Amino acid sequence: MEITLLAFFAVGYFVLAGADLGVGALLPYLGRSDDERGRVLASITPFFLGNEVWLIASAGILVGAFPVLEGELLSGMYVPFVMLLLGWVVRDAGIWLRGRVDRAGWRGGCDGAVATGSWVVVLSWGFILPGMGQESVTGLATAIVVPAVVALFCAHGLAFAGLRLDGGPRERARRFYGASSERTIYALTSGGMALVCLLAGSRLPLAENLADPATLALLTPSLLVITPVLVASQVWLWRVFGRAPVRSQ
Repeated sequence: MEITLLAFFAVGYFVLAGADLGVGALLPYLGRSDDERGRVLASITPFFLGNEVWLIASAGILVGAFPVLEGELLSGMYVPFVMLLLGWVVRDAGIWLRGRVDRAGWRGGCDGAVATGSWVVVLSWGFILPGMGQESVTGLATAIVVPAVVALFCAHGLAFAGLRLDGGPRERARRFYGASSERTIYALTSGGMALVCLLAGSRLPLAENLADPATLALLTPSLLVITPVLVASQVWLWRVFGRAPVRSQ
């Protein structure tokens, strides 16, 4: 049960947050003006905090149900995880602070923080995923997997941008998938994000590192209560904010 829940939350994070990270990384491309960049960020603002909850839940399950494995993962890939956290903070700060000061220079600096932070997070995942469950990763594997992961994040973000935007940003997103439906591309990239997550997780010795039964007896019922609440809140977010695209003025 704990392994299934960990996989569920991890896949949920990569599918949901992968889209807003891809949009953030491509912000300078999708938004060529201050107004366009504001609309691009408005397309992810209602969702990004809710999406990050899935990562927090995944980390909580990992710490609670697999405490030894969690320590081994962090110690083995300390630098990429630290960079991921730093990028996460920088990206979120840029989103939160952009509208606090009505100056073009301030907004431009925040836009740069969003793009830079998003790239740091995406690249960090590119280094973390191939190293999960591996004592060592060859340079060739890194050279192949990192660009592939980055490309998948960007493709997922472009599909999301096509769904949520109109005008220039949408047309720039559509250059990469032509006449194909945004929904079809988003479904395909969502499947790719889920597959990458599951392949990386399948190499972890999860069953051998479960916590003691007493700990699991406390943790699992709590997760079974929290999970439907989180899913329901995510569905509500999409129903309220995800139906209509963010249109130009």
